[in-house]
Amino acid sequence: MILRQALSLASRGRLSIMIFHRVLAAPDPLLLQEPAAADFEALVIHLKRRFSVLPLAEGVRRLYDGTLPAGALSLTFDDGYTDNLAVAAPILARHGVPATVFIATGYLDGASMFNDTIIEAVRRAPAPALDLAEQGLAVHPVASDAERRAAIDAIIGQVKYRPPGERLAQAAAILRAAGAAPPAGLMLDRAGVRKLAGFGVDVGAHTVTHPILAESTPADAWREISDSKRDLEATTGAPLSLFAYPNGKPDADYKAEHVRMVREAGFAAAVTTAWGVASRDSDRLQLPRFTPWTRAPLKFDLMMLRNMRHGAEQRAA
Repeated sequence: MILRQALSLASRGRLSIMIFHRVLAAPDPLLLQEPAAADFEALVIHLKRRFSVLPLAEGVRRLYDGTLPAGALSLTFDDGYTDNLAVAAPILARHGVPATVFIATGYLDGASMFNDTIIEAVRRAPAPALDLAEQGLAVHPVASDAERRAAIDAIIGQVKYRPPGERLAQAAAILRAAGAAPPAGLMLDRAGVRKLAGFGVDVGAHTVTHPILAESTPADAWREISDSKRDLEATTGAPLSLFAYPNGKPDADYKAEHVRMVREAGFAAAVTTAWGVASRDSDRLQLPRFTPWTRAPLKFDLMMLRNMRHGAEQRAA
């Protein structure tokens, strides 16, 4: 009861926005950060009891017009995975909980993101080691799940900040070195995008190829931002008002010029991966998001409370 009251008090006039990427049909030892269906459903039930879950567009509107309920919270998913529709959406609909999926349009209809290609290459690489010395990425032990997870983190960390075309080429080379076939069926197709609305799930843009905007030329960044909006509007037949910055760390992954581009492209709000909660003082084109990485309800609430206080401390500083 005390914790619930503390959450309610700390959240007044503020909007918590949560980030997810995938919801798996079953636990995956290489994707420990991604919840499986049973854990996600338990979290959704807990969120509905503890918070007032709103569609993100409504949450943002009510944030700035001063009508947010206590415990206001919105759920978001990044990238546009098939399991957002196949696994997460039915759970959300069953409990009457809305969400928003931010989609990188270049991976619709059969493509896969560079990080997923790397994950599947490491998953399928024969033990005891994956030799990527020829790619300049060292030799990685892969004899256990723990070693494979460590290899995935190390390789993705080395490749992430390269240009999109170079990232994809590097991922393809890693796939060949592992002797693995390209992953298939990970990302939504356009028919799937259109089906999300039937589950109460909105769509937002997340660029075309998920580049690090801070590493892109201005012309490329503008195309990534504006083309993703046009593509999704053509796909859904509806206007699009929400954007998520790829990777999303302010100043490191995107700059002030990209915030201006998002505004000029016609987006009403955009989200980052900076910790904290949104208040009326927040830039509506740089709203913070957060996900407590725990499945225990008490720890979850404590981490949510800590994040709310973190946001308050940032504004006071």
